[in-house]
Amino acid sequence: MAYYINKTIKTSFDQAIELITDALKIEGFGIISEIDIQQKLKEKLDVDFRKYKILGACNPASAYEALKQEDKIGTMLPCNVIVQETGENQVEVAAVDPAASLMAVDNKEIANIAVDIKAKLKRAIESL
Repeated sequence: MAYYINKTIKTSFDQAIELITDALKIEGFGIISEIDIQQKLKEKLDVDFRKYKILGACNPASAYEALKQEDKIGTMLPCNVIVQETGENQVEVAAVDPAASLMAVDNKEIANIAVDIKAKLKRAIESL
């Protein structure tokens, strides 16, 4: 089972960030964190790396439902979405597959929430 959902698009890196942020918003997500991997690797290791950001996407209603079912589910929140430059004017957007990552949680309600979130993430990425 794949652990991510992805799509490669022809656009600039910054435009891809805007596109996926907007697409996620339509599906009820907000971006609650952003990690610039390129910047952090330069800062911490003094290495050059391609443009690569990790966006922490959260659907508050689903997160609330999941937290009511499993108080430790926060260890798997938010849903990570990566945006990485793969070529000139070519960017890959990928999101964690929550159904795959939550297989270890033995709770049918959590599984149902994960399937719903996966569908929302998939629609957002496919819309790019």
